[in-house]
Amino acid sequence: MDTLSYKTVSANEKIVQKEWVLIDAENEVVGRLATVVARILRGKNKTYYTPHFDCGDNVIIINAEKVRFTGSKMETKEYIRHTGYPGGQRTRTPKELLKKHPIRILEHAIKGMLPKNRLGAQLYRNLYVYAGNEHPHEGQQPKLINIHEIK
Repeated sequence: MDTLSYKTVSANEKIVQKEWVLIDAENEVVGRLATVVARILRGKNKTYYTPHFDCGDNVIIINAEKVRFTGSKMETKEYIRHTGYPGGQRTRTPKELLKKHPIRILEHAIKGMLPKNRLGAQLYRNLYVYAGNEHPHEGQQPKLINIHEIK
């Protein structure tokens, strides 16, 4: 009796081809952009995706200060943090956060969609978010992609 004619291939350093991807976040909804970026970082768009290995691409996001929220989330949503001292809970709305630290909104949304373990920390290091139109990664020749064409 013959065995299976194919074998499951687990990704490793020889198989994985990491690319550099550039995404323009201008007028994009935060959550929808974050889901697409998390899938690319994880490598789920590759045919050789392996859950326990970093198969994803390096992602550069520009124009992070021009993202938008749907509905009234810009005023009602709250980001909560704690200073570590008694009574040190602080809240900020996206409107306040966009003025002071515009990249943190996207970083927070994307990091929340990655695994909560060492692999997630490694994947998060492949993300580069910039508030303006400029980025220092021209040497890597990133390819500009439209997130609406990715499924």
